[in-house]
Amino acid sequence: MADCCSGGCSSDKPPVDPRYRRVLWIALFVNALMFGVELAGGWAAGSVSLLADAVDFFGDAANYGISLFVLGLAPIWRSRTALVKGATMGAYGVFVIGSALTHLASGTVPAAQTMGAIGVAALLANGLVAALLFAFRKGDANMRSVWLCTRNDMIGNLAVLLAALGVWQAESGLPDLFVASVMGVLGLTAARSVIVQARAEMDANPEKAHPGPIVELHRR
Repeated sequence: MADCCSGGCSSDKPPVDPRYRRVLWIALFVNALMFGVELAGGWAAGSVSLLADAVDFFGDAANYGISLFVLGLAPIWRSRTALVKGATMGAYGVFVIGSALTHLASGTVPAAQTMGAIGVAALLANGLVAALLFAFRKGDANMRSVWLCTRNDMIGNLAVLLAALGVWQAESGLPDLFVASVMGVLGLTAARSVIVQARAEMDANPEKAHPGPIVELHRR
């Protein structure tokens, strides 16, 4: 979850490569599909780390969808979009930490086999998306941020697999809760960074400073 992961990094020149647009559509579909798979699997297995990763897939799907929408828009609109996505990341972090505390109080032990199987599927899905985005990793700031986001998500998938191994070995839900808590804290940290940068970009953008032709005419 790098600071640029949710579109906090902006560029004055939006990408126009049609291949990149097609890759974003594929990434959107894959992430939306894995959101459903991990959400169902997380509830069935009683795993907070899977639920956290599921919400992360949802956030990525939204990120790709919004990235498609703002490809040709002015930087001010991309900054405003980043502000909304930052707030969403913050809500994600609060949800994950709250779920971890609830499971800690109830002493839930998740199903390690389900966690492992879905974790492998999630890793393969993010690996596919990362491979598709690899060719655009040195593009503008937004292109690079999307690729880095997917690459970092693979690290999260590995963490879920380690949590599954820990749950299986220790027969305890603590490894699952630990990984979920770390993911939640990272979500809150990244959300703060994205919101701060987005607000700074909005304040610095000259388009915001100009009230527009209608207001200017009225002032005259």
